[in-house]
Parts: sequence; structure tokens; C-alpha cells
Amino acid sequence: MQSGLDARHLTKYYAAIPAIRDFSLTLRPGQVLGLLGPNGSGKSTTVSLLTGLREPSTGEILFDGRNIADYPAEYKARVGYVPEETHLYTFLSGREQLDLIGRLRRLPGDLRTRKIMALLDLFGLTGAADQPISGYSKGMRQKILIISALLHDPDLLILDEPESGLDLAASLVLRHLIPILAARGKMILYSSHVLDYVERLCAEVIVLHRGRIVAQGPVTQLRAMMQRESSLEEIIAQLVTTVDPAGAAREIADVVGQHA
Repeated sequence: MQSGLDARHLTKYYAAIPAIRDFSLTLRPGQVLGLLGPNGSGKSTTVSLLTGLREPSTGEILFDGRNIADYPAEYKARVGYVPEETHLYTFLSGREQLDLIGRLRRLPGDLRTRKIMALLDLFGLTGAADQPISGYSKGMRQKILIISALLHDPDLLILDEPESGLDLAASLVLRHLIPILAARGKMILYSSHVLDYVERLCAEVIVLHRGRIVAQGPVTQLRAMMQRESSLEEIIAQLVTTVDPAGAAREIADVVGQHA
């Protein structure tokens, strides 16, 4: 039996409109896979399918050779998810939020308390642990989301813009943490607009545009395909941009600079 995550020919319709079409990926233990694309490309829909929050219209998702539709609760128990939108119970404190997550993940009491205390300290949140989340900054809330995703030691991590709002120190910790987790056999899907992070962290990337995969492979392979020593940002711009960004920027500046 092949271990890992396999998405096969996923299509998702909203009404009669396809958000993604014929999407496939393979993610194995120890691999960090980048998911890239402009707004409206289908990234959020793809993530919602891979987390099990939505079901595909056609296609299937296999985890360790089993269709996740056949055992959704067991699958979700093995997934850690950092969503793009920060949805937390803001009337709870950070410690209470994490304790709730730990209980839902069925962590034993002593282990749950020990891990929460240690992770709050390591993420620099001990001083605010018992304050309501409503008073937290965006970066502090993002740290709570990251801890929530890691708390139960999941086999599969799905990270959607995980660096959003983080300060420099926390971003650097995250950048070092991901390769360590991968080396310990975790499977990591990393969706981000911060292309520098993706290029540094991901062995392979998938580029989505208008619901379809337009490129897939190692960054070096994508560079060869574009026949130049390009950065990942330049490659994606060539693949998905229909306008000249530099020219558009000049036109915008000219319009802004107009006076009566």
C-alpha cells in the first residue's frame, strides 16, 4: 500500500461553474509541496477539498491508499490545518482556545497541558496566554492557529498562508520548523503568496491558473521549461499574468500623478 496523499482528477463545481478542473497531486512522507497561483486560481477550493471540508464533484482523494470519503473523521484526525482566514473563539483566551483544540483532538490531560504550556512559551505567547484572543494582534492570532495545527502531531500539514501577520522572528522560526517536520516524515502542503518562502522550502511546486494546473515540478525544472535563470516569481508571472505588470504600474502612477 502506497503511503501518502493522492488527489486524482479532482473537479469542483459551484453551481455550473468549475472552481478547479482535473486537479491531481501526490504528496509523500518527508515532502514539502508548494501550491501557488493568483487570486481566483482555485487554491482555496483545492485546500478545502484536501482538508476534507468539501467534497469534490468528481475525482477522489486517497490517504494511505484509502478514499478519505470512506473514513472522514479518521482522516481529519491525522491532518493539521492552518487556514488563510483567522477564525478563532475570540471570547476565549489563547490557553483556553488551545485546550479546546486539544480536547477535540483527544489529547490526554497531562500531555495536553504540558504541550500547550511549552508551545505558548516557544511562540512567545506566555504573557498573553490568559488574555482574551479579542485583544490579540493578527500575528498573535496566527501563532495560535499554527500551534492548533501542530498540537496533535499530525501526519499531514496543510498550511494556507501560514506566515500571514507573523513578525520576523516567528517567520524565521516557521521557516526552520518546516524542514525539521519534513525530515521527521511529515507531509506538508504549503500554499503562499510569499514566493521566497516557497522557493526555499518546497522541493516541488504546483502552479494553478483559472482552476487548472499550468505547471508542476521542481523549481529547477520550471526554470528549464522557461529556458532562463528566472526566480520563481518571474516564472509564475510568465505562466499566469496576462498583463505587463511593470507597464501597468507605470500607467497607474501616471494616472495618480494627473492634476487639473
